[in-house]
Amino acid sequence: MRHGQAWVLGVDSGGSGLRVALAEAGDVALAEDGDEAGDRRDLARPETAVSREPVRTGASGIDAGHLLEQLLPMARELLGRVAGPGADVPAVHAVAVGAAGMATLGDALRAELPGALAAELGVRRLALAADGITAYAGALGQRPGAVVAAGTGMIAVGTALDTWRRADGWGHLLGDSGGGAWIGRAGLDAAMRAYDGRRGGSAALLALAEERFGPAAELPSRIYPRTDRPAVLASFAPDVASASLDEDDPVARAILRAAAAHIAEAATAVCPPGTTSEVALTGGLFKMGEPLLAPLRAELAEQLPHATVVPAAGDPLHGALVIAAALARDGLRLPRDGRLLHIPGHVPGRVPGETSAS
Repeated sequence: MRHGQAWVLGVDSGGSGLRVALAEAGDVALAEDGDEAGDRRDLARPETAVSREPVRTGASGIDAGHLLEQLLPMARELLGRVAGPGADVPAVHAVAVGAAGMATLGDALRAELPGALAAELGVRRLALAADGITAYAGALGQRPGAVVAAGTGMIAVGTALDTWRRADGWGHLLGDSGGGAWIGRAGLDAAMRAYDGRRGGSAALLALAEERFGPAAELPSRIYPRTDRPAVLASFAPDVASASLDEDDPVARAILRAAAAHIAEAATAVCPPGTTSEVALTGGLFKMGEPLLAPLRAELAEQLPHATVVPAAGDPLHGALVIAAALARDGLRLPRDGRLLHIPGHVPGRVPGETSAS
């Protein structure tokens, strides 16, 4: 281990589990103004650890104790790797935790993590971020622009480095329009319409739904009791894309066109004002490929004619490292926000000028 290194930890907590990455702050590209879109300099790869157990969420929000039970052993393992056999484990200069639900369900994390991470890992600086913010930092770094993060759900965030603009991300009952659960539900609605003989039905989607879930009449009993309904609905989204592409099904194509319009509307709502802006797309939904991307390109060209769609430089875990490294190097340019990007004021070695009201 080289002496004098400033180690930073990035954490990504979501529905599929917990991911942790450790890197030296100088090895993380911050992607600021003037950097090329998608800049991937030849830097050292971070040490990573993964837990497939999602952090629990209860009536009081995200369970801080459960997150720490998983995070601390993973962090110590990574620190042991870089320290080497018999060497003292180094302190962590900065940590950024990105978590799904942080904005509305993160009160316990905001209350408990600063003291616990300072005591257990020697953390000097801490950022607690919504997963949409770490997705932004992973995709665009610290440049102004807009990012759409879409998987089971869908959220768009944008900034001119003054304040955050957010659109959607309200969950599968109130929004997430155009996301995987939204597409899957629309596809199953069309399947059930075909089963009933109503207008707007799709025989192709009905066949695919029964292939995936069983007889159509049993769909309510197979879906409604599930606690992971958004993921179950989203599992049908690739079938909608398949019907659109392989069966040339007009109903499936219309669903994907509508999803593309919703996604573009969200991007338009958060894009910084001005003549030019970068927009990045990130998340598993876009792996559906051309059935969704072709109509989305058309919608973005119509709704955001002056924007440039750029490749995402990295994922939310990389974004957490970007934020942590920026904190460690006194270079955080992304706007602070009490809910979306919270920098606790009482962490030892806090960022100069940061107050406890941030």
